[in-house]
Amino acid sequence: MMTIMVKKKVVATGKSELRRVGQVVEILSDEYRGAECALVHENAFQLLMATILSAQCTDVRVNMVTPVLFEQYPGPRELAVAEILEVEEIIRSTGFYRNKAKSLVGASNTIVSDFGGEVPDTMEGLLRLPGVARKTANVVLGTWFGIASGIVVDTHVSRISQRLGLTGLTKPVPIERDLMDKLSRDHWIDFSHWVIHHGRRVCAARKPKCDRCVVVDLCPYFSSNVKSSS
Repeated sequence: MMTIMVKKKVVATGKSELRRVGQVVEILSDEYRGAECALVHENAFQLLMATILSAQCTDVRVNMVTPVLFEQYPGPRELAVAEILEVEEIIRSTGFYRNKAKSLVGASNTIVSDFGGEVPDTMEGLLRLPGVARKTANVVLGTWFGIASGIVVDTHVSRISQRLGLTGLTKPVPIERDLMDKLSRDHWIDFSHWVIHHGRRVCAARKPKCDRCVVVDLCPYFSSNVKSSS
């Protein structure tokens, strides 16, 4: 079986390219309309904790762990004074559990001490919390608060944005900036949901199902790597 390597591409920013980007966005929005964050949550605190746990872990696994976590520690005030070892035991199956436990307790402490027990609703405020980088902050701001401060760039968004030629960059923050320049702000929140669903259902990392892809005709990855090798 032939291994297909993704080639780096320099993406043009002319009118034709922006038109192509617009077509990609329109098709994905039609295909995945109504797509939402897969992490089960009831408030901003639960979403924040779940997103921290989701690093290097599936949403399915996180959703199995968080009910136990939130039953024992329903809010930041409770989790801020939790025993680290007890938190580690609850979240062990999510991987990297020692660092994640420190982040959960540390973020809860900062929420209580610096923000009166309420999850901050600004990028600046969220980035002050231990364990929170731009991806996590964008998830909370976009999904819970409805604030389009940026674009969530996880492994799916990174991979598929490169395959679709929406960016020629490889690091999360530069990719985010690139996408923000090309996408209407109205799409910043939903775009990640569409692409993440597309990645899980169709555009997998190892074996993309290009025969089922709704944007295959606009995909440089398909035309350069898959179609040419068939």
